[in-house]
Amino acid sequence: MKSFLTGLVLLTTFGLFAQQTDTRYFEMRIYYCYPGRLDALIERFQTNTTRIFEKHGMENIGYWLPTKNDQHALYYILAYPSKTARDKSWSDFSADTDWKEVAAKSEVSGKIVQSVTSVFMNASDILPHINATSSGEHVFEWRTYTCLPGRLPNLITRFKNHTLKLFEKQHMENIAYFISEEKEGQSKLVYLLAHKSEEEAIKSWDAFRADPAWITARDASEKEGKIVEKVESVYLKSLSFSKIK
Repeated sequence: MKSFLTGLVLLTTFGLFAQQTDTRYFEMRIYYCYPGRLDALIERFQTNTTRIFEKHGMENIGYWLPTKNDQHALYYILAYPSKTARDKSWSDFSADTDWKEVAAKSEVSGKIVQSVTSVFMNASDILPHINATSSGEHVFEWRTYTCLPGRLPNLITRFKNHTLKLFEKQHMENIAYFISEEKEGQSKLVYLLAHKSEEEAIKSWDAFRADPAWITARDASEKEGKIVEKVESVYLKSLSFSKIK
């Protein structure tokens, strides 16, 4: 009996630990390149930048290109122990002589990056940890939900209780869920899904929207009013050196 109780306590403790939300601080960075310079940026990241990031305590999570990339963009996610650690890491990276040499050599033919957008994020307990994808080719989907004022908690509850499993029912793979930090206004829900292809993604979304279980969950959650004001979606393909692919 004693062994059984001890095992039960350990199992319970492990279960609670496994559900703890990831405490790392995350950043999605989007680099928009000058025309014709995206390949130089990819080469710089693959050969040197990711290595120098890790040197300064920045964890490479994933690297992607939009499937429709008329803005010559590269998307990537880094993780840090904390916001303070993030700021120090970038300061040390920018001052690193190794990085300065790499940047200078890569830009002999001209500047590479035209502009940078950052989205600062914390993990959401919708999905406490980032999931690795199964084997095979994937198309990823980066989705941003802007809620009506005060409605983000309702959206999070709906995802936790219903949406997550309904996505899985329609063969959409849940990869990561974050809550953005905004300088002004309410935080947003941002998340990453994996699909077999863009065509399969469209089929999955059509089936999801028509699912009576989703319609019931949506209507019940919106008795006090609509939740989501705007949805933005970008389809992405992972680069060869991305950890998530």
